[in-house]
Amino acid sequence: MSLPVYLYTDGACKGNPGIGGWGCLLRYGTHEKELFGGEEYTTNNRMELMAVVQGLLALNRACQVVICTDSQYVKNGMEKWIHNWKKNGWQTANKQKVKNEDLWQQLDQLAQQHQIQWQWVRGHTGHTENELADKLANLGVAQQSQKYSI
Repeated sequence: MSLPVYLYTDGACKGNPGIGGWGCLLRYGTHEKELFGGEEYTTNNRMELMAVVQGLLALNRACQVVICTDSQYVKNGMEKWIHNWKKNGWQTANKQKVKNEDLWQQLDQLAQQHQIQWQWVRGHTGHTENELADKLANLGVAQQSQKYSI
């Protein structure tokens, strides 16, 4: 049995909505890859989702993946809510359109290609990899801020 890939993710937003960034650290044994990016006008939840999507897109084959996130929104969405959203035509229990449906659908498709275990980590408490993912997400914010500053 091969080692799992660990995917540590985080999103950041300056204003909500506002300039946002996402970051992720992929670790397979002793190999690591850092990724980050951002968007000009977005929300924190979109960036949390984007971090996981981008991390999974970086994988070039089916893997066992342990996704470590400080976002209950992402973890609960994938473990608890998505099944009913799909069954209800991407509507919530209150018959509202699911927010960030495009990213949820992309994440759902990507997740089906891997064996995924979800882990929640408390953010901003010194968890080394979560702190690095946060730093990367903020690099994404900074990159966007420079792009759109006068």
